[in-house]
Amino acid sequence: MFGMVMENKEICLELINRALPKLKAQKIIHLVTQKDVNAVGAHRVRFDVYVRDEHNNIIVIEMQITDQQNLPSRLRYYQEQIDHGLLRPSDDYRVLAKYPTYVIMFCDFDYFGRGWARYEFELNCTRDHNLKFGDQRTIVVFNALAKEFIDDDKPIKNFLALMRNQGDNKDRFIEQIQAEIDKVKRDPERRQGFMKYEMLMMDAQRKAREKGREEGFKDGKNSGRLEERTKGIKHLISSLQKLNVDPTVIRQELKEQYNLTEQEITAYLN
Repeated sequence: MFGMVMENKEICLELINRALPKLKAQKIIHLVTQKDVNAVGAHRVRFDVYVRDEHNNIIVIEMQITDQQNLPSRLRYYQEQIDHGLLRPSDDYRVLAKYPTYVIMFCDFDYFGRGWARYEFELNCTRDHNLKFGDQRTIVVFNALAKEFIDDDKPIKNFLALMRNQGDNKDRFIEQIQAEIDKVKRDPERRQGFMKYEMLMMDAQRKAREKGREEGFKDGKNSGRLEERTKGIKHLISSLQKLNVDPTVIRQELKEQYNLTEQEITAYLN
């Protein structure tokens, strides 16, 4: 859904400028959502949003809901993959200087534990922090759980609140995003694509849980599996209800995905 909303260039541009107020981007020249970067023999990456503005700034925007304990390593690899797509075999390395890169990660958790809304990183000298390496790479990590905001972070405050379903509808930007979400939900083709993606994700999660459950039985350590299953079922119901999917279809999906009885399905829906 985040990617589909960001297909609206006006919304995407404003989010970039709220996240990177010093950038002052005026126009999006190139925008791709769910951009695949699949170099031969390398780990595959899919960027939620990939943007190039009028000054050749490359901006990748990601949203991370669960803390997988690998954020710095993930972002290191993202930066490398961005450069991989910019430098052709015969190019001089100086070509990269024409394309400053920014990776923006919106997190529904506080990875660094300082309580800040924004964590911004650039490469500096360890002996003199005022000496910049000058590779024009910037990483910005936002914490949606933040309670306190400095002046530079206030423009992004309501978007972070929206990530927790607490967005202020009096904010024109948040109202615009909500309207775009409703538009996506009403579009049969896009809704079908989103449902298909959700189903694939749920199926992958179900298989992972089943594998873990089997391993748990083998080891005699099956505690917590029921809780994980319940969480998956509730997430599926919530996702489909937000898309205004017919209750009959939701029941059928629950039955197929989790092999639930009608009584169990009713209990979960209630």
